Amino acid sequence: GSPHGVLGGVHFLAAVCCAAAGSAARHNIRPMPMPIPICFMLLKLLTIRNGSYHDGAVQPAITMRSMHVALGLLLAVSTLAAQDTPEAHIAAAKTAAGEDFQSLFQFQCYGPGPGGLRGGQAPGTPRASAPRQPGPPDRSTWYAEPVKVFDNLYFLGQSEYSVWAITTSEGIIVLDTIFDYSVEDEVVAGMKKLGLDAADIKYAIVSHPHPDHDGGARFLQEHYGTRVIMSPADWDVLDRRTNGTKPKRDIEATDGQKLTLGDTTLTLFITPGHTPGTISTVIPVKDNGTPHLAALWGGVGLNPDTESVKNYIRSAQRFSGIVRQAGADIILSNHTDWDRSKINLPMLAKRAPGSSPNPYIVRNAKVLNFLKVAEECATARVLGAR
Repeated sequence: GSPHGVLGGVHFLAAVCCAAAGSAARHNIRPMPMPIPICFMLLKLLTIRNGSYHDGAVQPAITMRSMHVALGLLLAVSTLAAQDTPEAHIAAAKTAAGEDFQSLFQFQCYGPGPGGLRGGQAPGTPRASAPRQPGPPDRSTWYAEPVKVFDNLYFLGQSEYSVWAITTSEGIIVLDTIFDYSVEDEVVAGMKKLGLDAADIKYAIVSHPHPDHDGGARFLQEHYGTRVIMSPADWDVLDRRTNGTKPKRDIEATDGQKLTLGDTTLTLFITPGHTPGTISTVIPVKDNGTPHLAALWGGVGLNPDTESVKNYIRSAQRFSGIVRQAGADIILSNHTDWDRSKINLPMLAKRAPGSSPNPYIVRNAKVLNFLKVAEECATARVLGAR
């Protein structure tokens, strides 16, 4: 073809490449390592002296070589663009989920949230999505037995919602407080069954201000003087809420805060997304005297607006880095569907001390896989909502 046609083709390739890179950058989801440098390279081809206008002419051999380079670079960009689709991210999430986190995968990729991906409803979709009937639900629909999980960590939740209690040399810290109607049966009575005393609860860390997590906090405040911890942003959310029982505003968590009680220190991280100030926590535990590290992801569900989901993605990426560096080998959730608690707790209830392996102890890679499912599904939802 004519030199002007070839040069026009390079102009076109450069424009397409820059548009693709710009579109990816506008989504602000993840770093795009190749497209923008490729754009600069394509544009540079237009200004190479021997391959551009020189005294009104173009050197055809050099220009054709430049065209081949441009075509190769555009192919690389196209490959990257093909990978940045909802389907590609769903596939990555499915791979990360494996057999361990299928419920999480189904809920995150196909449950509530933006994007409308194939419209499925996952097992374990939060019951809060349906209007709650007046008065507490029948006890038979939610009661769960307490379970000792590690030397210093206990499950005190309901069938669907978790409370984790950490014992220390100077008292107890609980993570979440479930509903106002269940806190006495599950937390107070559950502790008594396990030889613990609710009067020793010094702190309640509330991961986020939803009634299935903060509903019992006021009871603990009023009966045992428990200090309640939430992020400032989530305290603000709670202050605006007009329904349900809620605790009095108390301690405001800071990002990276070390909470020490006796011989145990927890680290709190503010991971916005599920709510504006969701708290995720790193917890040291022991299993038959052997130290391990648990990571609790503070909020799983996705909101309908894409901006909060983008925050969720950034938080999942950041917490993954924290968990990787810390070497956490246990993943916990505040819903029993997501961290295999519905499978693990019955196993532990029958476990003789020091006998079979603790099912909650997994490799660091599996902890990261959990967070990878969260990140990839959320990314797919944002892309699907465009």
